[in-house]
Amino acid sequence: MTHHHLQVGDTAPEFSLNNQDNQAVNPMALAGKRILLSFHPLAWTSICEIQMRTLEVKHTVFKELEVMAYGISVDSLKSKQAWADAMGIKETNLLADFWPHGGVARQYGLFLDDTGVSNRANVLIAPDHTVEWIKIYDIHEVPDIEAIIAFVNQKKQ
Repeated sequence: MTHHHLQVGDTAPEFSLNNQDNQAVNPMALAGKRILLSFHPLAWTSICEIQMRTLEVKHTVFKELEVMAYGISVDSLKSKQAWADAMGIKETNLLADFWPHGGVARQYGLFLDDTGVSNRANVLIAPDHTVEWIKIYDIHEVPDIEAIIAFVNQKKQ
């Protein structure tokens, strides 16, 4: 059973999760910035790795666009720490949506009950905390980050 995911125009649920450095992160507390939540099913899998590395590679671009990008999966903190180290990810917050299991993914309607992980999805949240762009990808598809960058560039003009 999949839940009804958030639509453009919906208010994005506020949450706080710990990142790979075990610091509590509340993305919605950042005033005036866009937030990109990049949900992925599991750490240590190849497509998820590309998805997270892409966030890291585009960190400077996001910074210029005033977008804060976060990777989110249901993995535990320890797994996230080891994975971030293995990938050399320094700038991007990888958030552990581990307990309650997939709690944030559920709030966003992206949790997959049959497999216990989240969908692969990107959710872009405007500074007023409404969802302005959302896309769910096939589990074997690498999300197109350029599409999001183009969208934000357009918005900022």
